Parts: sequence; C-alpha cells; structure tokens
Amino acid sequence: MSDLPAPLPGHRVHLVSLGCPKNRVDSEIMLGHLTKGGYMVVDNAEDADVLLVNTCAFIDEAKAESVDAILELAEIKERSAQRGHAPRLVVAGCLAQRHAAELRVEMPEVDAFVGTGEYHRVLEALLPSAVPHDHDLLGKPWYVADHVTPRVVSTEPWTAYVKIAEGCSQPCAFCIIPKLRGKQRSRQVDDVVAECRDLATRGVIEINLVAQDLTHYGEDIGDPGALQHLVQKLGELHELKWVRLLYAYPHNFTDGLIDAMATSPNCLRYLDMPLQHGHDAVLAAMKRMTSRDEIVSTLDRIRARMPDLVLRTTLLVGHPGETEAHFQDLLAFVEAQRFDRLGVFAYSQEEGTLSARLPDQVPSIVRKARRAAVMKLQEGIAKHKAREMVGRVVEVLIEGASQETDLLLQGRTQGQAPDIDGVTYINDVADGVPEVRAGQLRRVKLSRAAAHDFVGKVVA
Repeated sequence: MSDLPAPLPGHRVHLVSLGCPKNRVDSEIMLGHLTKGGYMVVDNAEDADVLLVNTCAFIDEAKAESVDAILELAEIKERSAQRGHAPRLVVAGCLAQRHAAELRVEMPEVDAFVGTGEYHRVLEALLPSAVPHDHDLLGKPWYVADHVTPRVVSTEPWTAYVKIAEGCSQPCAFCIIPKLRGKQRSRQVDDVVAECRDLATRGVIEINLVAQDLTHYGEDIGDPGALQHLVQKLGELHELKWVRLLYAYPHNFTDGLIDAMATSPNCLRYLDMPLQHGHDAVLAAMKRMTSRDEIVSTLDRIRARMPDLVLRTTLLVGHPGETEAHFQDLLAFVEAQRFDRLGVFAYSQEEGTLSARLPDQVPSIVRKARRAAVMKLQEGIAKHKAREMVGRVVEVLIEGASQETDLLLQGRTQGQAPDIDGVTYINDVADGVPEVRAGQLRRVKLSRAAAHDFVGKVVA
C-alpha cells in the first residue's frame, strides 16, 4: 500500500460491522489499514469523513439488516451533504460480494463496494475519482491475513477472535458462504501462534478461534492435523488462560484433536459444533457428508474424554423435503443429546444454492413453527442443566459493570462464549477477597441460574 497517497490528517471513519465474529475480524483488519493510512475511528457517524459498513448476507434476515444499515448511513451522508460536507459511503463484505451489481442501481449513494477477498485493500476504495465506482474491489476471494497484518482489535482488551482460515470447501446444499468467501484457505500453524502470542503480550487472556470450518483447518495446505497441533502449541503460551473453539464441523473430528483439547492447559471444555440436523434423509439432502450414527459416535467420543464439556450446536429446520416425521425425529435427537447450548435457524431459500432448487420447499409458517418448537424444548433442557450448576465454584472472566445495572458486575464462565451464551452476574464478594476488576479471572460460587445466565458471589 506504500504507493497510495496518505489521507489528509484528521480524516475520520465510522464503521458498522454486522454478522459473525469472522466478519468482525475482517472489520478489524480494515480498521488496521485505515488507521495505518492516517484515518481516525469515530463513534459518531455524523462526524465521519468515511462511512463504512461491513455487511452479512448469510440469510434473508442478515441481508435485511445489512440493507437497513446502508440506508441509515446513506441518510446521514445526505444530511451531511446538505451542510456542505459529504462523506464517502463504502459497503464491504458478503452483501457487496453477492449483490454489488443490483446495489449500484438501487443505492446510488454508495461510493464504493469492497468484496470479501479485498478488505485489505480498503484504502484503495477511498481514492478520489470522477468515475462512479471506479474503485470497486470485487475480485474472486483469495486473500488470507497473517500475523503482521494491521488490525485494530475491537473487543475488550482481555479477549479477541483469531481467524485461522478463510473460506469453506464443504458442499452444504443450503449455504451460500463458499460462493461468497471462496474455498478454504488455511493459515500456517506457526503464523496463528505468532498472532496469539502478540495478542497475549498486549493483555489478551481469552482467544476464540474461528473459521468457517475449524475441523478441516490445514487440509488445503497439506497439514490435516493442523488444529490438533495448534491447540497443543497454544497450550504452551502460559499468558493465554482460555482458548475456545468455535465452528467445528462434525466430520473429521479426530481422536488426536480430542486428546489435544483434553490435555491442553488452556483449551476450554467448550465446543461449538454446528450439526444442522439429526435425521439421515435431511442430512443427505443438505449434503452434510455425515450421518446421525457418525454424529452420535463423535459426540460420544468427545464426551467420554471430556465429561465436563459444554457443547453448543446449531440446527436448521424446514429444509426442503423435511417432513413432519423427520422433524419429530429431530426433536427426539435434541431430547436425547441434551445440548448445553443450541441455536436454531429456520431455513432461508438462498438464490444460488442447491437447496433453493429442490422440490418440496417447506412453507415459511411451518419453518417458523418448527424453529419455535425446538427452542421451546431446548429452553427446558438448558434450564435443567443450568440448575445443576448452582452451588458450584467456577472460574469467571470478569467483564466489568453489568449492562443491566451498575449495581452488579458481570462476567462469563468458561461455558459462556462472548455474545452468544449469556453471562454471569456478580451480586456479592466474600470478605477478604481482593478488589475485583474487569479482565480478571476469579472464582465465583453460583447461587442462582436461569436458562442462559447465572448469579454468583466472588469467593477468591
């Protein structure tokens, strides 16, 4: 980027980042390049010279949220223009990659589009030009960041996401991600370790490893055991206290990886494994490359080695061809497996996917009803499992004052991933316990539990 002219001092950028933690890392890298190029990040969009939104396009709801965010920033741009100052509006991410051609027509307020493989070139999208969209960056995704890539971590100083691979090579029939993000492109293990080491030196004690598909990390670079090796090497970084695995595909979950998780001193007894369904006919229609028996066998192996594991999964209901019998079987599967955490998506018919062309599309009202039924079942399971935790003393990462009231502190147990799993409220501190501060790991005795949240007292 050295051949690009440096922006004038005082240029200000306001960023809206939507979607998953993987998208958040992309946003942080864009901010890294922008700040290195002389831009200053501002919280108030009205003060910005650049309005940047990093969009999601995974399902219809995500696309609608992205469009709403663009329209809101477009209104701010128009108001600013009336005052004689028109900021540039840049749309990045999955929606840009997928729908830039239509958006150019429908949203002429947008000055540039930046695709999922070009976010590291965001400064180029800000170069002056008399030709509309002369600096759109929408090539085929190929880019992979490394540990020296500029990045502004936007999470609290004690936690961070680390993306270990880009793209996805799985053939899931319902998913548009491979078309938006390209095939899987893994980073080298030592490069990921170097990034985590650097984050640890800056005070990060919790690392959340993310990718579209953690389990097949390394296969594309000839290292099929890469995730196992990474967990083992991160276990040697004593400054890191918590290492969490998010988005692990059930296929190819090896005994070696299970052993690495079980023996690493900082790998949490937590696993996010999206399963999508529990019936073989639906799994086959989804092209999930696994069966119910294989899923159950994998879960049994993991739980046998780590009985205290907190297991999160994601299910997809209402896929084309899912009958009422299939759905009832899924409910039985959820009841039998008793997942600690569970999220449910109602199927979204995404243009460009194989599933969108299948017959027997399930009506929207049925999809939504099935989602509600699974969530109701899971709510009861989650409440029961949470009550079993009452009375236990657990390690909690303190995060500061509660978002609900300044009278309480809040934090997270090892079984509560950031943003998705609830929190632990601190309503008391035992006598003689040193001052409790944000960013600390403290021992908390749990006194009350809801389906997703706990209440407890710091005892050490």
